[in-house]
Amino acid sequence: MHPRLFTLPPFDLFGRTVGPLALPTYGLLLVVGMLAGLWVVTRQARKAGLVPETITDMAVYAIIAGLIGAKVLLLVVEWPYYSHNPREMFSLLQSGGVFYGGLLGAIPVAFWYARRHQLDGWRTADVLAPGLVVGQAVGRIGCFMAGCCYGKPADVPWAVTFRDLYANRNVGTPLDIPLHPTQLYESAACFLIFAFLLWMAPRKRFHGQVVLAYVFLYAVARFVIEIFRGDTVRGFVLGGRLSTSQFIALLMIVAAALILPYLMRRKRVAPAAA
Repeated sequence: MHPRLFTLPPFDLFGRTVGPLALPTYGLLLVVGMLAGLWVVTRQARKAGLVPETITDMAVYAIIAGLIGAKVLLLVVEWPYYSHNPREMFSLLQSGGVFYGGLLGAIPVAFWYARRHQLDGWRTADVLAPGLVVGQAVGRIGCFMAGCCYGKPADVPWAVTFRDLYANRNVGTPLDIPLHPTQLYESAACFLIFAFLLWMAPRKRFHGQVVLAYVFLYAVARFVIEIFRGDTVRGFVLGGRLSTSQFIALLMIVAAALILPYLMRRKRVAPAAA
């Protein structure tokens, strides 16, 4: 685990001492994930016969809205803490937030952009889904490097032990205790979903099939992985029976199941040649 990729010692700049300056590994990998996602979206848009520049612009707007939504949902689920420690709200700027908050923030912005540019919403969503999930896969590696989103104590051969004091102070990572590497569980799940979506895209039978597959598969994976999570920052509902993300995952599964018959009745598309 390396929460800081490197740290520059204090140095003199125009007569003033600056530093030390650190490059957070999580922030770097978050940017890498976004760029990877945008690259995938551009390629998928071109294959789908859409204008890559238009879809990429849409993705950028959605990313910005997603970053805001992720932090807003974190503020909501942890409101009892932040309401009693208002100065800690500034720490939200350093946090990635709650993913489902980001998704809920990005969806209306993407819908608005699609309507404004007269894009087929489901067709466009199919293009965006692979880029979104590969960005998640890379981003979760950043979580592992930062020590956040950690798992419960574990007695398995692949358990990980964190020892970085900075991570402990910054995100509360337990030190010297073998834990489930839940960040890597989710990263691996997202990479597998990404590969499946790329395989499905040229073979889909109707617009919306790819994004519904993403919603369903990610929700199932997230629900299961949450069982092994050890951090409490993500919040809980129903008297602690489900985490906030598990509850949202169940809603996503139900939504996908309800939307699927409607999309299957729409005009089918011929699968592209492999």
